[in-house]
Amino acid sequence: MDPRTPAEIQRPAGLDDPAAQDADPQETREWLDALASVIAHSGSARAAFLLDRLVAAARPAVGVRTQWFQTPYVNTIAPPMQPAYPGDLALEQRIVAAVRWNALAMVVRANRESSELGGHIASYASSAELFEAGFLHHFHGPREGAPGDLVFFQPHSAPGVYARAYLEGRLREADLAHYRREVQAPAAGARGLSSYPHPWLMPDFWQFPTGSMGLGPLQAIYQARFMKYLEHRSLLQAGERKVWGFFGDGEMDEPESVAALTLAARERVDNLVFVVNCNLQRLDGPVRGNGQIVQELEALFAGAGWNVIKVLWGSDWDALFARDASGALPRAFAAMVDGEFQTLSARDGRYNREHFFQRTPELAALVADWSDAQIERLHRGGHDLAKIHAAFAAARSHRGQPTVVLAKTMKGYGMGAAGQGLNITHQQKKLERAELLAFRDRFGLPLSDEQVERLEFWRPAPESAEMRHLTARRAAMGGALPARCTNATPVPVPGAAAFDRWRAGSGERAVSTTTAFVQMLTQLVRDAQLGPRVVPIVADEARTFGMQTLFREIGIYAPEGQRYTPEDAGSLLYYREERSGQILEEGISEAGALASWIAAGTAYSTHGLAMLPVFIYYSMFGFQRVGDLIWAAADQRARGLLVGATSGRTTLSGEGLQHQDGTSHLIAATVPNCRAWDPCCAGELAVIVPHAVQRLMTEGRDEFHYLTVTNENLPQPAVPADAADDILRGMWRLCPAPEGMPAAVRLLASGAIVAQAVQAARWLHERHGIAAEVWSVTSWSELARDGMTCERQHRLEPSQPAPVPYVHQRLGGNPLPLVAASDYVRAVPEQIRAYTGSPAMVTLGTDGFGRSDTRAAMRAFFEVDAEHLVRAALQAMELAAALRPEQRRAAV
Repeated sequence: MDPRTPAEIQRPAGLDDPAAQDADPQETREWLDALASVIAHSGSARAAFLLDRLVAAARPAVGVRTQWFQTPYVNTIAPPMQPAYPGDLALEQRIVAAVRWNALAMVVRANRESSELGGHIASYASSAELFEAGFLHHFHGPREGAPGDLVFFQPHSAPGVYARAYLEGRLREADLAHYRREVQAPAAGARGLSSYPHPWLMPDFWQFPTGSMGLGPLQAIYQARFMKYLEHRSLLQAGERKVWGFFGDGEMDEPESVAALTLAARERVDNLVFVVNCNLQRLDGPVRGNGQIVQELEALFAGAGWNVIKVLWGSDWDALFARDASGALPRAFAAMVDGEFQTLSARDGRYNREHFFQRTPELAALVADWSDAQIERLHRGGHDLAKIHAAFAAARSHRGQPTVVLAKTMKGYGMGAAGQGLNITHQQKKLERAELLAFRDRFGLPLSDEQVERLEFWRPAPESAEMRHLTARRAAMGGALPARCTNATPVPVPGAAAFDRWRAGSGERAVSTTTAFVQMLTQLVRDAQLGPRVVPIVADEARTFGMQTLFREIGIYAPEGQRYTPEDAGSLLYYREERSGQILEEGISEAGALASWIAAGTAYSTHGLAMLPVFIYYSMFGFQRVGDLIWAAADQRARGLLVGATSGRTTLSGEGLQHQDGTSHLIAATVPNCRAWDPCCAGELAVIVPHAVQRLMTEGRDEFHYLTVTNENLPQPAVPADAADDILRGMWRLCPAPEGMPAAVRLLASGAIVAQAVQAARWLHERHGIAAEVWSVTSWSELARDGMTCERQHRLEPSQPAPVPYVHQRLGGNPLPLVAASDYVRAVPEQIRAYTGSPAMVTLGTDGFGRSDTRAAMRAFFEVDAEHLVRAALQAMELAAALRPEQRRAAV
């Protein structure tokens, strides 16, 4: 029941707008009175139910098109519905003020040292109370080894998080003085603080990287969803843990920010809370100067099925709303655009009186007895701890839907003439003396003029009420946040011997490496210890890759189970969905699948559970499509397998340009903790897969492995046991020169092109009497990294013997001309040129746009078939002076 009486409810602001030209005001009044009575006696849920039934009944009869996705421009939670605030507001505002100052001082000090460093003041100025309400009363930290809440922090507000950690004693003054000076900090005995949240740079502090706009919201949704997945599979007891995401209103323009809203609602991900900081400004100007971003976002989220809570006006406005019997305030707000709101936020009380409250007699009457100073103190809901707490408490207790809190704030709040509400505030990094003193006075900081001028950091005394309260609250909430933990128990994995059957080869039977990999994945899933931790992920391509055998065996995850009888229920491999299903079937969404892969790949940190995510997809739609997400995965030390299937530019021949991948291995080589492999056969996979799984699940290496597999059926060669080490270093000799003949040229190839190299070697011998070795390169990037490491070591330590790159060790003892070829652009094999020790090297690749045709035609077109490898071998020999020009001309 509502604690208000019908009389207090019966005039909802804005509902009886005289501008609506009501034909029968008396009838309208009766309906409103009835609604007020229902709310008072039966509660808002009952009222909402009746309204829904009325609209449903009216729609076919009178064509009602009422939209319920927007509400008046007021707070969702009325003052009588607010819970009592659990803290001392005055005391907690002093804590907020201390954090504000230290965040500002950190950025300004850094830019006094060097204007190159940058940083942001205005974003945290607008979100300080939002963060602090969470830190004091809502963010649960890790308790007794159990993980706490997961929090995605708005990246430009990172200085505020550092400033609070300083108050908590987690960071020192020297650390704050080295904000954005990570390289220089160690020499000063300090810890450098990264510009934005970066787990790679601060692995015990930040949980998630959010600096690339749009990726934070997407990842937050999938992290919350994966927490539900683990619960439904009985791998985790999440309890009341939440995923909190703090994002900016401008960030919501990124397509990734809103791409998965319906998934969160559809799957009832009610452990998720978005807090959108609606300060109405992005980097250059207003987010929606000619509109209202709050209303737009409310409609977007509500339409997607989210619970929406608006926190627009602070407690100072409550008295005005209580006086506003005619609904003048909501009507005025509805008629305004954000450009006007922004201008008002940048002006004083007198300006606000003249340009807002004097718009109508009703508005003017509301503040007739108020001073300009009182009007100036009217603040937005996102700066009011009590209003924020009410919203957060409602969000935490809401069930069945994710929640978004739309909190209206002022960008640069408290910066006065230096930045509050100004279009230039995002770029503001330096404040002059008078502006700093004004900031001190505005927030009542106990700093002398000299301390302000020196930008001294300020921490209240340990025995002060502020510090005792801050410490007690975080202890009560379970401990410090953000905090990244890495205490997952290692998981035993099957040994290399479990993969012997694939190393033995297939004889004459033609098999694709995709099929072989799926067989290995199935074996991993069936392993008693590792199996439950494997998370197969597909983006609507399981049947393409032959994974449908797993549908029945381990099921497809569906939080509501399977509420229908599938069309193929009678078949052996029917489409089986269940609440405890293991496969994550993401539909046509590589970004969503990759976000799930990240959630699983970081579970060792977020949940203390080592998981093995395996995302298999068309290789063209990985690094090329969601490369930014892969970079974010690398930053947060995700562990798992990415499997680019139908890989290369010529194996998926008929699909054409958009589907054919010639660059993923080039991009993968740029990600420092990605180990990329382009195996040619099942035997190589049988060496690489257990090696990768061992490193990820048992050794806990902060890396991930990218494997490319093809859909071309070929007889699979046997791989000798003594080749394993070479395979893992990056290359091994697959075919020696014909017996009794010294090798004259070497053919290095990877993946799909190895079979072409084998044929080319045969033709060189048969047609030209030239002996060739064939080397299978399992990883061009591993060879290149080894070479660069050796090169750097010799550059830095010239007095020491020069280390020899591995590729040179294998080839340099007998330097021969060589050909290096792959199904990717030539830049991929070019990575190793400097380290081969070869007198001449010719590279072949699939540069350019793809085509649709047969594999043979495609390989001839891109000049990577056996015929062109023969020509390249003859060219390399001529360049090495092992063949005269006229001999080569005669040969071709």
